[in-house]
Order: sequence, then structure tokens, then C-alpha cells
Amino acid sequence: MAAVFLVTLYEYSPLFYISVISLCFVVTAAMVLGWFGFDVPVILRSSDETESLLPTPEKQMVQMTNPFILEMGSGPASVVDGVFLRPGCLEPCVLSCFWGCEVSALQVALQAHQHRLRLCTPRCLQEALQRRYIHCHSVHIGREDREECHTQIPADQGITDFGPLPRERYPLVAVLTLSEPEARNIYNIVASLTVIHVPDDEYSLSARVLFQYLLTSKGNMFELKPLFMSADGISEPPDLEQSTRSTEANKASRVEPSPVVEEGWSAGRGRDCVVCQNAAVNKVLLPCRHACVCDSCVSHFQHCPMCRAFVQESFTLTQGPAAEQ
Repeated sequence: MAAVFLVTLYEYSPLFYISVISLCFVVTAAMVLGWFGFDVPVILRSSDETESLLPTPEKQMVQMTNPFILEMGSGPASVVDGVFLRPGCLEPCVLSCFWGCEVSALQVALQAHQHRLRLCTPRCLQEALQRRYIHCHSVHIGREDREECHTQIPADQGITDFGPLPRERYPLVAVLTLSEPEARNIYNIVASLTVIHVPDDEYSLSARVLFQYLLTSKGNMFELKPLFMSADGISEPPDLEQSTRSTEANKASRVEPSPVVEEGWSAGRGRDCVVCQNAAVNKVLLPCRHACVCDSCVSHFQHCPMCRAFVQESFTLTQGPAAEQ
């Protein structure tokens, strides 16, 4: 009956038929765009769409205590003058600085750690790298020692740059390892490996950390990645540089450790949720890694409130009392 009615209208009013087809096309296009995460006008959304919105998947996490901290120092940095590094450890450790380490040698060493050889001592590192570096400088660091350390290539080497891009050597690879065998049985993380760019005559980009890895006693390797959070807030969390870094595991292990963020951050004195402005920020959105919402607000968004990126999953910064039981 409806078909006969539409055919009759088409015979007498082609504009009505064209309007119906155009409306169907617009609605279909809006549904397809909404399915892929694009914003569509609210008038084109069904009333059940927001009610049937699935909560953001919670990424499975495991908390680990990272005994190592390594930051860039305050002094000038160059290949000729060296670099200032500021380490910090919960236990006595050794800072090994490998200047001019070959990229392929480092990749082979990391693969060896994941398969059979554990890079938990400076000697193991030197053997795994097969001494394919220009210079190695080691410094013993005391417990919670925050003094800056200076490392450089000896002047008699006569090295002022590492050649044009793409390079076969990293300027500096700094590795922290526990110096006492007893401490290696306490912490699951046994080494922290940091690749640092150092400016030279060929490439004058300022000194910076390119990437960092944490190596565990079981042969796993986690990459440290920064979290992004709003600049306005009541107070800074303790040691912001270290507290806002999460250790993301490689895809094979399917585990992502979270940083240990203690009292001042979790007891309500940290930054507030950008949505409700009531509760403390406790959720990190992935893959954009914005830490901007609380436990209650995270379930109401498909897009990050900060950058509008589609949210695939999230993880919790600190677990509540109920979650820890």
C-alpha cells in the first residue's frame, strides 16, 4: 500500500521522490560517520544511541615499583663538552654511558635480553653490545643521590659529530643497573635504558631523551611514554616528570604497568577532572594519553575532552581501596 502511494506521488510530484531519496542518503551517511567515530549533529542521532553507548574498555594494568629515575641535567650539552645527567635510585646503582653506540648493536642486545641474556649488570651490557660503541663511562650512584653527573667522550678521540643522517650510531645510551645482587631479587625492574640525542656539529637539535625502556628480570621490555595533563590545577603532583610517565608494555605481553603515584596526587590535592571539576583526575585515555577525567566521567565520552581523539580504552592511575582488596 505504501509502495503504491509513493509511486503515485512520484508520478505526480518528482520533487517529493527526490527529497525522500536525499533524506535517506543523509541519514545513512550520518550513521556511517557516527559508526567510525566522527561527530554528527545531535538531531541525526537516535534517542537510544547515548543509552546504548558502551563504556570505555579498561586496559588491564599491573603496578610496578621503578627504582630508577634519569633526567637531563641543567648544564649545557654537546658532543664536545659532554652531557649532565641527573639520576635517582631507590638502591645503589651504576650509571653506564655508552657514547656512539651502534643502532644495530643496541637492537641485538635488547632482543638478547628478551630471549636468553638478562641485561642486569654493566658487564652483561658490554658483552651484549659486543663493544660496538666508541666510549663507555661508568659512575656509581648512591641511594637517592640526586647530584648531577657529567659524562663526555675523551678529547683525544677527536669526535665532534656522528655523521650525516640517517645515522648508524646513537649519540648516547645511558643505562642504570642495580649494583647490589640482593636488590635484583627485590625489584622486578633490573635496568633502565635511555637513548639521548646530543647536539653536535652536524645536527644541532637540543639535547633530549629520544626514548626510554625498562628491562625486567623476566625478559620483558617496557617503553616509558609521557602522559599529558592540563596546565591549570591546584597543585603539582610530586615529581611531575616521573609521575606522569606510564610504562607501556610491548604488544606481546598484553600488560601495561602504571606509575606509582602516591598521597599528594591521589588524596584530592591533585588536578581536578576537566569535565565535572569535582573529583581528582584518575583516568588516562588511550591512545592520546591525556590524563584529564575522573572515574565517573570517563564512561560518558567516546572522544577525548582535550583533543577530541576517539577513545579506544583507558587505564587507572591509582587504584581505590576496593580495587586493592
